[in-house]
Amino acid sequence: MDRREELLDRVTDHVLAHGLIGLTLRPVAAAVGTSDRMLVYHFESRDALVSAVVERSNERAIAVVAALPPAPDVRRGVSALWAAYQEQPLRACLDVYCQAAATGLIGREPHLSTARAGNERWARAMQDYLVACGAPRERVARVVTLVDSALYGFHLDLTTDRSEALSLGVDDLAAAAQQIAQASRDA
Repeated sequence: MDRREELLDRVTDHVLAHGLIGLTLRPVAAAVGTSDRMLVYHFESRDALVSAVVERSNERAIAVVAALPPAPDVRRGVSALWAAYQEQPLRACLDVYCQAAATGLIGREPHLSTARAGNERWARAMQDYLVACGAPRERVARVVTLVDSALYGFHLDLTTDRSEALSLGVDDLAAAAQQIAQASRDA
């Protein structure tokens, strides 16, 4: 692994543990055992470093989804996804994306292009997983739109801190996703 990749992994580990908001070069450099000048040398700017961290975090999230064993059906696949959302490292990866979006990074360049490309890769990983769980290819994009948006919303839910309420919501979502997937088979 080259030095840039090694630094990127260490900075990403740091961000996953401590968050993205307020990230500045000197403190993060010290935390990962390098200098801010070395980070600038390898990444050109703080913005480029943050984009690279968000992208690496997304790669790690995709790897989690890709490693999930297929569930016997879409409903149980959605439940398995929710369980993965609540565990590390996926939980921290989703938090980093949320922090990047909350600070406006996702909505403007140079981060916008990185986020769009990452979102496309994430959607493909979700589609592949749900197809492996039985969703038909011709309907899986629709299922992923619903499931991804809803699970991310449940992940960010600040009004319901009761796990049983979230579990009921996820179960309703899983049932709806199964119906959408099944509708194409019945049509």
